[in-house]
Amino acid sequence: MKKNELMEYNCPLGKAMSALGSKWKPIIVLVIKDRKLRFGELAVRINVISRKVLTDQLREMEADGLVIREEFKEIPPRVEYSLTEKGLALLPILYLLEEWEAKYQIKGPKSKNDCTLLDHKIG
Repeated sequence: MKKNELMEYNCPLGKAMSALGSKWKPIIVLVIKDRKLRFGELAVRINVISRKVLTDQLREMEADGLVIREEFKEIPPRVEYSLTEKGLALLPILYLLEEWEAKYQIKGPKSKNDCTLLDHKIG
C-alpha cells in the first residue's frame, strides 16, 4: 500500500505509519532531536544515506508536519532543520523501540554497521 493510499483511511496507525513509513525518517528524527541541524550536518551524521534521499525524506517530513525547514538568505545559502512538537513527541516512542529491539534481538556476529550514527545511549 502506498503512502497516499494509507492517508485516505481515517486510521491513526495508518497515518502514523505513512508519516514514518521509511527506514530513514525515524533515524532522521533521532539525529535531529531537540536541536537545529544544517543539511550538511545531517548528511555527515547519517553518512549512509544519499543526499537526494535525505532531501526527499526531509521534504516529506516537512509536509507531514514533523520537521521545520528554516531558510536563511545568506551567501552561501543556509538551511536548518528542527523537529516540530509532533516530531519531538516521537522521540520517547523511538527510544522505546530501540529498547525493545535491544531486549529481544537475536545475538549474532557483531556487524561493522552498528548504529553508531546516533549520539545517544539507551537507558
